[in-house]
Amino acid sequence: MSKTLIRNALLIPVDDDKPDFFFGDIMINGDLIEAIAEHPQELQEEDADKVIIGDQLIIMPGFINTHGHAAMTLFRSFADDMPLKDWLEQKIWPVEEYLTGDDVYWGTMLALAEMIRGGTTTFTDMYFFMDRVAEAAAESGIRAVLSRGLIGTGSGSEKGLSETESFADNWHGAENGRINVMLGPHAPYTCPPEFLKKVMALAAKTDLPIQIHLSETAGEVEDSLKEHGFTPPRVLDNLGFFDYPVIAAHCVHLNSDDLAILAEKNVKVAHNPGSNLKLGSGIAPVVNMLQSGIIVGLGTDGASSNNNLDMIEEMRLAALIAKGFTLNPVNVNAGTAVKMATTMGAEALSLVKTGSLKAGWKSDLIGLRCDRPHLTPMHDPVAQLVYAAAAADVDLVMADGRLLYEGGEYKTLDIDKIRAEAELCAKRLVNT
Repeated sequence: MSKTLIRNALLIPVDDDKPDFFFGDIMINGDLIEAIAEHPQELQEEDADKVIIGDQLIIMPGFINTHGHAAMTLFRSFADDMPLKDWLEQKIWPVEEYLTGDDVYWGTMLALAEMIRGGTTTFTDMYFFMDRVAEAAAESGIRAVLSRGLIGTGSGSEKGLSETESFADNWHGAENGRINVMLGPHAPYTCPPEFLKKVMALAAKTDLPIQIHLSETAGEVEDSLKEHGFTPPRVLDNLGFFDYPVIAAHCVHLNSDDLAILAEKNVKVAHNPGSNLKLGSGIAPVVNMLQSGIIVGLGTDGASSNNNLDMIEEMRLAALIAKGFTLNPVNVNAGTAVKMATTMGAEALSLVKTGSLKAGWKSDLIGLRCDRPHLTPMHDPVAQLVYAAAAADVDLVMADGRLLYEGGEYKTLDIDKIRAEAELCAKRLVNT
C-alpha cells in the first residue's frame, strides 16, 4: 500500500477528542488514516511515497451526502418553480419513463463529477438501473450507499423487490467495502402498507438498512390522515417499519408525536434544506430533532430540485434556516453543521469509522484552499467553512485513500466526455 503524507495543514478533524482545529500532519496508509500529528514535522517525509504540502489547505473529512437521485442531473433546470406534486406528476415521472441504463450511467457520472469537485466523498442514491449507478461509483472512486427505488403499486412492484435482492447480492460490500446497498421504498404514499411489509421481510432476510422519503409536504401528511387516520411516521411505526434501521429523507412536517417516534426508534434523518426550500415544501424542525437526540445528516436531493449538489451550501442553509426559523442565532452552530455533513451523515448511513479524521479510520478527506480573499482572516476555520467557503475552494479530494481530484484536475474521470454524453442524454429525454 502506498503512503501519502499531508504536511503542515490546518486540520479540522471533527473529533470530539481533539481541538476543533489545529495545524498538523496526517499520514494516509492505503484506505486508512495511519497517524495524525498535532505538531508539524513529527511525521517523517521519508516514510511516505507522496508528500502534499498543506500550508494553504484546510484538511477535513469528506462530505457525506445522505440523500439524492444522482442521475437527475439530466433534468437540472428542466422543471423549476413548481410544487412537488405537480413537479413529479407533470414533468419528472413522464420523462423518467424513457430513461435507459446509459442515461442513468452518464447522468450519475455527471453528478459524481460535480460532487467530487465540491468535496463529497460519500453519496447516497435512490433511483433506477442501479447496476449502472454502481458501475459509475466503482469507476469514479467515490464511496456510495445505493438503493434501487421501489414503488409499491402497479405491475412492477414485485420486479422491484427481486431486482433489489439481486442488486444487493452483486454490489453490497463491493470495491473493498466502498459500495454498499440499502433498501429503497420511495415513500408511504407510493408504497402501501402491504408492500412495505414485503420490504420489511426483505430487510429481515438481507440485514440491510432502509431509506425512505417521509413527511416531505403538508399535503402528504393530510392525505395520510384522511386515508389511514395517522401521520406517515405513525403509519410506519404501527407497521413495525422502524424496528429496522431506517434513514428518513426530508421529515419537514412532523408533530411532537412524530418526533417522539423517530427519537424512540432511532430513526436517522436526511435533511435537505435546499430542495425543501425550492419546492416550497417547508422548513424541517431540525433543532427539535437534534434536541430529541435524533441523528441528522445533510443531503442535496437531486439536481432537478436543488439545482446543485453542493454540500457546503447545504451546511450553510441548515445553519442559517434553523437560526432564522427559531429566532435564535445559537441554534445549529457551525460545528453542528459540519458534524451533520460528516460524522452524523456517516452514522445515518451505517458507515463504520468514516466521517472523522482519526487514526484507523477511513481515509476519506478533502482539502480546501484557505488563501482566498473570502477566507481571510482565518479567525475560526470551522465558522469560515460554513459561513464563507465555497465548493470552488476544494482543491484536494481523497476517498478510500485514492486521490480523486487535485489541483484542478480529476484523477479518475474524463470530465469532457462526461459532459458531452450527459448533454446528449438530457436533450434526447426532454425532447422525447
